[in-house]
Amino acid sequence: MKTIQSGAKSSEVYYLNELLANLGYSVVVSNNFGSATDSAVRDFQLTNNLVVDGIVGLKTWSAILQKTQGLFTSNSKLLSEQNLIDFSNHYSLELAAVKAVNEVESNGKGFLVDGRPKILFEGHIFWRELEKRNINPAVYVNASTENILFENYTRKYYVGGAEEYNRLEKASNLGGKDFEDAANCSASWGLFQVMGFNAVPIGYSSIDEFVGKMYENEGEHLKAFGLFLEENNLIETLRSKNWAGFALRYNGSAYKTNKYDEKLLKAYQKYSR
Repeated sequence: MKTIQSGAKSSEVYYLNELLANLGYSVVVSNNFGSATDSAVRDFQLTNNLVVDGIVGLKTWSAILQKTQGLFTSNSKLLSEQNLIDFSNHYSLELAAVKAVNEVESNGKGFLVDGRPKILFEGHIFWRELEKRNINPAVYVNASTENILFENYTRKYYVGGAEEYNRLEKASNLGGKDFEDAANCSASWGLFQVMGFNAVPIGYSSIDEFVGKMYENEGEHLKAFGLFLEENNLIETLRSKNWAGFALRYNGSAYKTNKYDEKLLKAYQKYSR
């Protein structure tokens, strides 16, 4: 593992935050090594007789991994290099471009350490999905639902990691099957973070089938990614490496705020060397 410390932003930081969250620390699972992560690392070092310096090097990584050794480690669910090569060849895409999307969408990892597919729940999409089902979302807005149900996009309520499932479950439990389906349609799923509301349009029989496939392996995540590209005529956009155009249509109008196009270009340049 790479040595990391406060200020770092990388996939290693995302994994560190996942592990710290599983150990009970209050950190947001993201690729940002901020003050909360720094405090958690220092506390872990103190309680495990390590040098308290906030630097996650070999000794600290080893101790953290030892404490969390029962968590998801199986390679059976993960993509191989050959999977990506085959996909690239099938769609006549440059391998580096596919790898760039793979890295940026979910830090190159489609599953949480507990074995569930990685998700991100979108409260503004939940609002729209309820409206599609002739349910008035405003009726369900209160202090307890403010982090799962809102009309306009915001990053304010993202928590990352396993905590996103708590948001999904809260949304699902607001009512019956319509609420469950609306909630699942309002999360992005797996390695390529395909939104659930795309399930039926790209070829799945239902949102339930889509979710079930997302639990299987990253190969199914890759398949969903390909189906989404085909359905939305994004093959040529990715083939030409039009990162701004791809980010706009894949991530939505907020792509500039999140700098998705810049992240994709940077990742592509890394893999194309």
